Amino acid sequence: MSIIYDEKYKTITLHTRNTTYQMQIDRYGFLLHLYYGKTAEGCMDYLLTYYDRGFSGNPYEADTDRTYSMDALPQEFPSLGTGDYRTPACIIKNTDRTYASDFRYVSHTIKEGKYSLPGLPAVYADTDEAQTLEVVLADPVTGVQAVLLYGVLPQYDVITRSVKIVNASKGHISVKKLAPACLDLVGGAYDFITFYGRHAMERNCQRMPVGHGVAKIGSLRGTSSHQYNPAVILAEHDATEDAGSCYAMTFVYSGGFQSEAGQDQYYQTRLLMGMSEEQLAYPLNPGEQFQSPEVILSYSSEGLSKLSQNMHRCIRSHLCRGKYKETVRPILLNSWEASYFDFTGDSLFALAQQAADLGIEMFVLDDGWFGKRDTDMRGLGDWVVNEEKLGCTLGELIEKINGMGLKFGIWIEPEMVNEDSDLYREHPDWAFVIPGRRPNRSRYQLVLDFSRKEVVDYIYEKICAVLDQGNVEYVKWDMNRSLADIYSATADSQGRVLHDYVLGLYDFLERLVDRYPDILIEGCSGGGGRFDAGMLYYTPQIWCSDNTDPIDRLEIQYGTSFIYPASSVGAHVSASPNHQTGRLTSMKTRGMVAMAGTFGYELNLNELSAEDKEEIRRQIAEYKKYAALVQRGDYYRLTNPQTDNQGAWEFVSEDRKEALVQVVGIRKHANMTVDYIKVRGLKENTMYRDTETGMLYNSTALREVGVPKPVLEGEYQAYQWHFVCED
Repeated sequence: MSIIYDEKYKTITLHTRNTTYQMQIDRYGFLLHLYYGKTAEGCMDYLLTYYDRGFSGNPYEADTDRTYSMDALPQEFPSLGTGDYRTPACIIKNTDRTYASDFRYVSHTIKEGKYSLPGLPAVYADTDEAQTLEVVLADPVTGVQAVLLYGVLPQYDVITRSVKIVNASKGHISVKKLAPACLDLVGGAYDFITFYGRHAMERNCQRMPVGHGVAKIGSLRGTSSHQYNPAVILAEHDATEDAGSCYAMTFVYSGGFQSEAGQDQYYQTRLLMGMSEEQLAYPLNPGEQFQSPEVILSYSSEGLSKLSQNMHRCIRSHLCRGKYKETVRPILLNSWEASYFDFTGDSLFALAQQAADLGIEMFVLDDGWFGKRDTDMRGLGDWVVNEEKLGCTLGELIEKINGMGLKFGIWIEPEMVNEDSDLYREHPDWAFVIPGRRPNRSRYQLVLDFSRKEVVDYIYEKICAVLDQGNVEYVKWDMNRSLADIYSATADSQGRVLHDYVLGLYDFLERLVDRYPDILIEGCSGGGGRFDAGMLYYTPQIWCSDNTDPIDRLEIQYGTSFIYPASSVGAHVSASPNHQTGRLTSMKTRGMVAMAGTFGYELNLNELSAEDKEEIRRQIAEYKKYAALVQRGDYYRLTNPQTDNQGAWEFVSEDRKEALVQVVGIRKHANMTVDYIKVRGLKENTMYRDTETGMLYNSTALREVGVPKPVLEGEYQAYQWHFVCED
């Protein structure tokens, strides 16, 4: 069994294949955290220490025992008002306007299978693949309950956490802060690894020591954001890719979030992950409940690579859904960087024909096909096909594209509206605008109030009317601004609107997935502004960044790889000079970087040389050869492109008989030194053959010393090795 209750010691222990997580119900009913780490047996309450600590208060029940204090004990769900002055996981405003919550153990239940969260994305598993622990805590004064949920997926070394707040009191309460995952570690010295950025330069890796005080990251933008990703790692100071203890938390949520890490006065470390406190005041009347989003946790005693692989496998197999969850995605051409808004039906056909001739499998029509949408200043919200611009109906366009042997996809941005649109003129109250204030514009658009069901229903029907016009097999769902001016004309409390907005988004997406199960949906928010586990539940791939420069992408995709699998990373070959940076790179280099994701093209094929077109044909054949390995293989980071002379990564098959190593040079100098790329994940002391040269290599030597990267002329050169086992 994965979950074991020991009546003698009042411990509940969660076991995965390589890890153990243990908590204890103590003599006063507090739920204490004991251990999370490498597999261990027995009761570990000896880790708890009791001293008379100055200015650390004691529960009333402790009477004269001044050694017992919640200000020092590690807890599963710390709340404000128990004498614990560290950062709480929960703050509730009670009926009497106080903020105290004293949650004590009531009961627990162990169930087969993995819990689900109505209206929210969550990890899923068959009954024989997981177990669920449900622990009910309650405040004995107010009656308010906190129902803790733990999902255990043993084969993935993953534990999930969520919490449900139930208003069992007799009056109105408000949830002001909620972090479903808390990890209290009584010892150790850790680094806090986070992923910061900005539009077109997302998920840069940052590693800093956890010290006294609280380091906090998060998003106030209503989305998970370009600026910080809702995933963090806590790693021992000396943890590397191959060794050391490390913990990951990933929030399965697409709205505002916050994560906090810090040492307390006794050098204990607390890590939290949950919803953003700002503008959260979720009202609950008697009998109502609030279900938090889920957090995915994993632990590795074997370094960061193993931790990433745990997350990759879980997300790929037990979070992503649908036809394309495990299927290799079609190679597509997106029309955006080829023509932006300036296209006609004839120019689209010419571009599509070039794509078909080169072996590309799907043509995607990006922004500009609807309403009066010739610039980004108008038309959003008017989801009616501009047949005059296309010179035909959408159905006729799709038929002609399909007739070329290409699948067809289309771009949409359902959550937005321009002031210059028929929709806004008819329903100005459907957009987020605070009465009496002029709204903050961004990209000349406002945000539709998806916390209102009638708004979601209307846009859903309009989008479906478009998709029903032909054989649409792909949708790019975009979202091109942060939320501001939060006000809903129909909400009973403005403190609920941001979360209800996300619930409205998920409702729309769930209905879309149900109605069109064979459509591949790619998420996007100005590229990587909403690259999170919540969106991956509905969209198995996300446009990694609007920045398609392959050298910048080395860093962006490096940071992304710590949590998210390559199968989720939207990556395209674009023009050179690059439209975002102006950098010149070869078609080969651009192709190799894009092959580390879902792979596609975003450029005007009609402007390419014959040599570049031939390179595209070669790339397509090569990608098809390696696509299954890239999508399902174990991923290894071989270098750090933020600091090293090259970006290098590796995909290894599950049976370790095949590996693909890819390298792109970053820094070039005169009389260049030779860099050795150390290959990992292969069988021990086994011979592997390079399929291109036929050369044989010993796997131990490849790991310990590496293979020399050729010193090639020119900047940003790309090179790869495909190794197969000789056994």
